[in-house]
Amino acid sequence: MKKNKETSSKTSKGKVDQAFIEKMDKSLLTLKQDIINNLIINNEDFKEIVEGMDPKDLADIASDDIDRRMIEAIGTQDLKRLKLIDSALTRIQLGKYGICVKCSKKIPKDRLEAIPYALMCIDCKTQDERRNR
Repeated sequence: MKKNKETSSKTSKGKVDQAFIEKMDKSLLTLKQDIINNLIINNEDFKEIVEGMDPKDLADIASDDIDRRMIEAIGTQDLKRLKLIDSALTRIQLGKYGICVKCSKKIPKDRLEAIPYALMCIDCKTQDERRNR
């Protein structure tokens, strides 16, 4: 009986259902492409950098080593969001998406739908924000 209790405990903390993960993967990739497209439209330096790239590399821009010119071209907020999106995509590949990085509990689907690159559950994020005030 003890073993079953441990197993069910892991399940409640662990995996998010696969269909939801696939939906969020598509959402993250779309969000990433939207940020890149906005940067291309609104930033001449970024546009020049991207025009010199192979189209198949566009989806990998944020995950590749970004040179100094590109970092300067990308706004701080957009760069942060791209890094968070890449981090979420990596967590999907590792089977850790939707799991709070602090407490290891499932992040509610509503939160992930609102912020697909969320790292923490609401409780941990609230505690983190209080500490940083």
